[in-house]
Amino acid sequence: IRRMVSGVPRPVTTRIIPAIMSGGAGTRLWPLSTDARPKQFAALFGAQSLFVATLRRVTGVVGDIAFAPPIVLCNASHTDLVVEGLLEAGVAAAAIVREPEARNTGAVAVIAAALAAELDPDALVVLLPADHLVRDEAAFHAALSRAAAVAMDRIVTFGIAPDRPATGYGYIKRGEHLADGVFAVEAFEEKPDLPVAQGYVAAGGYSWNAGIFLFAPSIMLTEFDASPDIRHFALEALRNAKRNGGTIELDPLAFGQAPALPFDVAVMEKTKRAAVVPCDVGWADVGAWDEVWRLMEKTGVENALIGSAATLDSAGNLIFAEGVKVCVAGVDDLIVVATKDGVIVLPRTRAQDVKSLRDLAAKLPG
Repeated sequence: IRRMVSGVPRPVTTRIIPAIMSGGAGTRLWPLSTDARPKQFAALFGAQSLFVATLRRVTGVVGDIAFAPPIVLCNASHTDLVVEGLLEAGVAAAAIVREPEARNTGAVAVIAAALAAELDPDALVVLLPADHLVRDEAAFHAALSRAAAVAMDRIVTFGIAPDRPATGYGYIKRGEHLADGVFAVEAFEEKPDLPVAQGYVAAGGYSWNAGIFLFAPSIMLTEFDASPDIRHFALEALRNAKRNGGTIELDPLAFGQAPALPFDVAVMEKTKRAAVVPCDVGWADVGAWDEVWRLMEKTGVENALIGSAATLDSAGNLIFAEGVKVCVAGVDDLIVVATKDGVIVLPRTRAQDVKSLRDLAAKLPG
């Protein structure tokens, strides 16, 4: 990663293949996000979708990083949306991998590593979700550069500096110092209750788990010794895939037999090669409507308005209007979302009930 020139370290370009996970069931931001069009394809924070923003974040040459054409791993039914996003971003994918069903991120990590090894076995791979928000791209690229120093023999995850005792994220406890800004992982902690989260933030040395990973393909495939069934069936699904140019349709029989485990559980909680780069990149996973409200620019009375929306004598509301005009009066701290697929109204403090509302709506006539 570094070359000595006249006794001075000089950066050498690090080739990185982005592997973008574009799955999702479209439940937490319903009715904007649906099974047919999950949240990564929505433009929540400006004119471009989260998917297009992710593509552009990992394109071109940035400092000592050269991004290769990406691998996009998606639900087969979302292929057209992926192609539209690639065209909008002006990015040509190395491969679009069509998943016949959701098998969680463990199997996806195997597919990404194996495909990257075909494309360029000497490159690193950054595995990242398509639906996350990263506002400080310069800090993100700097974190990738730091991680590259150890990624040839470590699986590096990116730990987000916590700005509050959030209970919706897993936490990473950092251990020994490995390189500039890089640490061994001492422990992965599950999503805590509030007192435990407060303790993590007060203690320092803990980061939120962002679910972004940098690794060498060979190291990733080796570390799946911890979950060999996932590796076996995922690789079989790739070997038996139908390939048409850059489109790869995984074999449904083999892929359906891969245990549906998240990558963190399948590998990261077991490996001795885990490392973490703590960073502050303006990250959010945009996991619920109250999180959208928190991230949005607001009026003087803390209303966040998206689309044709207006308020009267109201404060602290998120109003999202798509294809319809929405006006509210005399209400505070509500989430109001109206799209062609439905309308929801609920207190911001009950944003986690959106999935239940979606399930209720599915039983309604019409």
